[in-house]
Amino acid sequence: DTGASKTNAWIDYSVLEGAQVGARSDVGPFARLRPGTVLGEAVHIGNFVETKNAQLAQGVKAGHLAYLGDVSIGDETNVGAGTIIANFDGVNKHPSRIGAGVFIGSNSTIVAPRVIGDAAFIAGGSTVHDDVPEGALAVARGKQRNLEGWSHRYWSGLREKVQTKLPWLAGWLDRQG
Repeated sequence: DTGASKTNAWIDYSVLEGAQVGARSDVGPFARLRPGTVLGEAVHIGNFVETKNAQLAQGVKAGHLAYLGDVSIGDETNVGAGTIIANFDGVNKHPSRIGAGVFIGSNSTIVAPRVIGDAAFIAGGSTVHDDVPEGALAVARGKQRNLEGWSHRYWSGLREKVQTKLPWLAGWLDRQG
């Protein structure tokens, strides 16, 4: 007994503890649904997705490598790979609400408590620390800077270890002069 309630659902090599799985939903492989998880109809939870105290409405998709804790997610929202809900501040758990029809780009962090409005977009790689209004695009990531020559300076300071453990890199350093 997994402690899960499921109806006409597909579950593959996953752990379910006190979770409810809606009809036509699929879970896994290698997912973990913890207590308080309620999946609506036709929800897709893919590999290495963990949920806890999460309510996912009809048609939500979280395909890979995500943590969804203390969150409610509206219909047909797509959760990109590597997304986490950062819900714990070291003392308290904080809930978040994500609307319907939201697209969350890969490798995003949502710092709870947050409200993400319906039909919003979150750009991949964003760390969202403010609420996102309905229909808005949130881009919350640092601007890329390329520091020319940095790698050579760094590895040159470790040349002895590099020569012992990283022969390709040692050759690259030698070719750089």
